[in-house]
Amino acid sequence: MRARIYKPARTAMSSGTAKTRLWVLEFAPSEGREIDPLMGWTSSADTQTQVRLTFDTKEEALEYAKDNGITAVVRDPNERRPNIRMGGYGENFATDRRGTWTH
Repeated sequence: MRARIYKPARTAMSSGTAKTRLWVLEFAPSEGREIDPLMGWTSSADTQTQVRLTFDTKEEALEYAKDNGITAVVRDPNERRPNIRMGGYGENFATDRRGTWTH
């Protein structure tokens, strides 16, 4: 079995870090999906793709994969760039502002 271990990124609609602290082990699909001729739904007999295991650390996930004979690929997360500028919103109303500020 093949799997990947990764730390999920935050959603595009959120600036928070919820659900990004745990490491996830997901299995890769072992067979392709088929289209049902009657209903048109896509389906697969592979039930491992429905399994998603979470771990506190990357080492725990790797140890689980090794103990169960799972070939795992680890994807380390990209580090988040600090995008907070000094001063922030209050800088718009500062009295020692150099330039003029208008709406």
